[in-house]
Amino acid sequence: MAEPELVDVVVVGLGVGGEEVAGRLAEAGLTVVGIDRGLVGGECPYWGCVPSKMMIRAANALAEARRVDEFAGTAQVRPDWAPVAKRIREEATDTWNDRAAVDRFTGKGGRFVRGAGRLDGPGRVRVDDQVFQARYGIVVGTGTSPSVPPIDGLADTPYWTNHQAIEVEELPGSLLVLGGGAIGLELSQVFARFGVRVTVIEASDRVLAVEEPEASEVAAKALRADGVTIETGVKAQRVSHDGAAFTVHADGREFTGDQLLVVTGRRAHLDELGLDTVGIDCTQRYLPVDGRLHAADGIWAVGDLTGEGAFTHIAMYQAAIVVADVLDHVRRTRGGPDASGTASVVGGAAGVVSAVGGSMSAGGSSVAPGSVPVADYRALPRVTFTDPEVGAVGLTEQQARERGINVQVGFTELSSSTRGWIHRADGFIKLVADADQGVLVGATSVGPAGGEVLSGLVVAVHAAVPISQLRHMIYAYPTFHRAIETALRELS
Repeated sequence: MAEPELVDVVVVGLGVGGEEVAGRLAEAGLTVVGIDRGLVGGECPYWGCVPSKMMIRAANALAEARRVDEFAGTAQVRPDWAPVAKRIREEATDTWNDRAAVDRFTGKGGRFVRGAGRLDGPGRVRVDDQVFQARYGIVVGTGTSPSVPPIDGLADTPYWTNHQAIEVEELPGSLLVLGGGAIGLELSQVFARFGVRVTVIEASDRVLAVEEPEASEVAAKALRADGVTIETGVKAQRVSHDGAAFTVHADGREFTGDQLLVVTGRRAHLDELGLDTVGIDCTQRYLPVDGRLHAADGIWAVGDLTGEGAFTHIAMYQAAIVVADVLDHVRRTRGGPDASGTASVVGGAAGVVSAVGGSMSAGGSSVAPGSVPVADYRALPRVTFTDPEVGAVGLTEQQARERGINVQVGFTELSSSTRGWIHRADGFIKLVADADQGVLVGATSVGPAGGEVLSGLVVAVHAAVPISQLRHMIYAYPTFHRAIETALRELS
């Protein structure tokens, strides 16, 4: 049995959230050990947000060039995947090497250990033959991995997850996609615009099933215009591979393609973390936490495995709260001059201020003491980066009705706005209001800049801005966001 090494904090999992927590706590002067068996930075910079948006940017450039004939003359377009793959490899991922991220963390004073960390009793973490005892606590941020459905024959085939789809150097002639959620649609549209014959197979009765039905319709229409075949209400029963092609057997039908991409959700692997050694049920789908991200006494969790959404912005938001709470806990444990805590959060992941020992700082703006925040997900923004983009915040109309809210809905087609008409753009603004409270509880913005237009709606939901005030704002003309004004008039 190895003798435990005493440190201040151990962070198990250095994805987006874990890396942020570990780095800021190290900057604050704590002795921090960060552990990860994968790449520091996690899914987002290597197989998610960053490289996928490079792919989308390239695919959108092709689509825009093809629109020249409609607006400005003639153009010929010849897709070439090679520069896209090169940019992902060289600019985004450093050929899937995390040395820059490791150096970034250790440069802040942290210590990095490569390996699979497991809890090994209260305050203790084991990595192979090393054991660390944390004075103040453990932060778990091990994320999630692709959830592969138990379809007969699938496990025995060389299917893709998002990892292989991002790393691909040479595109297949045809692609079957299991899953019509955000990732499935984004990648399907990219590959289709580069000439791949794509078929999306979705078990639900519509794609983007978690968003408004109107958003599903616009997204499906856009992908079909790019040549994507969309099959909804189809559940795969069996998958086979003959060495050259895949066949998905579903509801008496067969779908064949050169490659199969499985994007049917993600899951946390709590059973691998030794949570049972500290009395936490490891059979749950996600790790439940309270408003300050406590999973148990002395244990915090951050990011995807908390079940609040597999978004980088959620992980960063939670990381700021965890940093503030850990520093507050350290101060109270040490019996510092401000027992109420001076750690605070301003603007999400920025603005963490520490006064460990009364003098150390982790950057950001000065704030009032005693303001460790509590997580608030009412205005959780989410964007599907298809063309057009689908941006949404808060509750959908159905979710609001299920909660017993007295719902008012305002809806306007983007094409009815001057900017939308100029662009010949598909899309809409949909507002979901609580009529009794006179505030928005949800909104959806679909269009060429749907995610950007969403920002004002996020503020409205988050701050519970009275609808009467929103109606008396001045909306710049001619912009896409001016359609919000029309949707407000349509609330009924």
